Amino acid sequence: IMYFAPFGVGAAIAVTVGHLGIDILKNLLLLLFTLYMALIAFVLLVLVPIAVFVAKVPIKKFIQAIKEPVSIAFATTSSDSALPKALENMERFGVPRKIVSFVIPTGYTFNLDGTTLYLSLASVFVAQAAGIPLSFGEQLLIGLSLMLTSKGVAAVPRASLVILIATASTFGFPLWPIMAIYGIDELMDMARTSVNVIGNTLASTVIARWEGEFDDEKARNFTGE
Repeated sequence: IMYFAPFGVGAAIAVTVGHLGIDILKNLLLLLFTLYMALIAFVLLVLVPIAVFVAKVPIKKFIQAIKEPVSIAFATTSSDSALPKALENMERFGVPRKIVSFVIPTGYTFNLDGTTLYLSLASVFVAQAAGIPLSFGEQLLIGLSLMLTSKGVAAVPRASLVILIATASTFGFPLWPIMAIYGIDELMDMARTSVNVIGNTLASTVIARWEGEFDDEKARNFTGE
């Protein structure tokens, strides 16, 4: 009996670790699903109304204009790789070059909608994984902190993890859940980078409309060629 006891303990440990692994995987998939749903809701409930009622751009043509830079950002998980095409297409869409060349590069530093949403969700996930209850006030404080600390984050893959680690240290969260998030960060980075590009290209049209320099004829006649 003593000889086979270690094998019984080892099997029990393996089964336990297997169950934990499945639970962690399930929670990570829920985090991924929640992020995608939050980003889709943000685009539909915030960005689309801004495009329609503030920028007053033809939605179909705008989607056609941003389709390629967003696809590049989604595939590479880097906003910088989509910058040249975003600048070119928005200028052809009717935004003056002086506005495009200022608003979009500046937005890559200060207007990171997708990254801020991701960091907020990831911070709550880290707290829940560690069993740390958060009041509404604490969640609000974390959100406000991330709105500030996410400004200036590099537009390169995995850069937001640095902000997440700093936030976890500030609020006393453990770091091990962040290591779990790292496993699916590539998939989340695709979505949040795409939303960053959408937000910045839309911002250039809003500023152009605000300044009275948006060319509606170019927007209506835009082609993807």
